[in-house]
Amino acid sequence: MAKKSWLIGGILAVVLGCGTFTLRAEKVSPAQIAECRAAAENGDAKAQYTLGICYAFGNGVPQSWEEAAKWWRKAADQGFKEAQNDLGVCYANGKGVEPDKEKAVYWYRKAADQGDAKAQFNLGLCYANGEGVEPDKEKAVYWYRKAAEQGLKEAQYKLGVCYFIGQGVEPYKERSVYWFRKAAEQGLKEAQFALGLCYEVGGGVPRDYEKAVYWYRKAVEQGHKDAQEALKRLGK
Repeated sequence: MAKKSWLIGGILAVVLGCGTFTLRAEKVSPAQIAECRAAAENGDAKAQYTLGICYAFGNGVPQSWEEAAKWWRKAADQGFKEAQNDLGVCYANGKGVEPDKEKAVYWYRKAADQGDAKAQFNLGLCYANGEGVEPDKEKAVYWYRKAAEQGLKEAQYKLGVCYFIGQGVEPYKERSVYWFRKAAEQGLKEAQFALGLCYEVGGGVPRDYEKAVYWYRKAVEQGHKDAQEALKRLGK
């Protein structure tokens, strides 16, 4: 018999306070919940993770962060990296558990060491902000880069900022533009604004007002207020 997949629905990355985690957005039926719960209670890590997602967002079950954290812990203890990251987010934000930044770092690291991009990004944020660990800008860049190279747009943007201002790395405007563009092309409005600014002032690229306007407008379409002000400044 083929192994059942319990990762229900479409994948969305969500930012919650001090971390980024994953949810599945499709509506789950009572029959799916019952089947998933039976597998979770039988020790299936993917089912435990998915049941936690359902509780986190009230999808087919009453919303409960406590239940979400309980099921994510069961999956995390089995080495399921997505659950490890999401449990870390719970500890970072006090969702279903007492807030504990050091435990957040513990679970982020477990998942990051397995290559989970969101956990790598979250661990980078912890090092950048000194949350649960001693602040270390170079280690923040290390983990941002790991996540950025896997295509996580938030990490690409943060890495671009680090190169732009020389935080944890030597300043390198051309490299900052490279990462801003990667994130901007994925639709991250902060990166679109940053790339527009680079074109406006000639930071890492030749000055080009048309391209600046193009990227500012992309950011404005998503409600970026500073991009709106930039367009006014350029008379657009």
